[in-house]
Amino acid sequence: MALSSSDQNTTGTTPAERRAAHDKLWDMVRDIRFGMLTSRNADGELRSRPLTTQNRELDSDAQESLWFFVSRSSEVASEIADDPLVNVAFADTDNDRYVSVSGSARLVEDVQRVEALWSAAAKAWFPGGPTDPDLQLVAVKVEGAEYWDVKINKATQLLKMARAAVTGKPPHMGEHRKLS
Repeated sequence: MALSSSDQNTTGTTPAERRAAHDKLWDMVRDIRFGMLTSRNADGELRSRPLTTQNRELDSDAQESLWFFVSRSSEVASEIADDPLVNVAFADTDNDRYVSVSGSARLVEDVQRVEALWSAAAKAWFPGGPTDPDLQLVAVKVEGAEYWDVKINKATQLLKMARAAVTGKPPHMGEHRKLS
């Protein structure tokens, strides 16, 4: 889906506009919650797997990291140790909202952070609780992001696409921002 007529980059905008765009990005990630984390294996192949974003708020230390629980013995933990560059993609197809986050991941040993992020749902994957020896914490420092937020209903989208097919001009479907 192209949102070309509203494509915006936060470079050159005011600090207030940048903060609003970052806040919107975080609101979208928090609302979608499940992301596909893509990492690279030893053969250079990209692999994606669904993970739950554990933090409900951004870090107070301005690191702007997404936090995930993974199995210490998993391929994703091994891949992150070998190559920290990752992408996390979020999609809310019901509301036409999409987010792509790129950054560097790191494996973290922090029992206090695990306990702060812990939820009853995590127990399904880590029955030993926050001190489960297989639980590995992953932090993805957000280094760049894009989001697409379509604000019009499906019928209007179809009409705009039909008009675009006739006129050859891409339809304006919503907001698209790149953040760094």
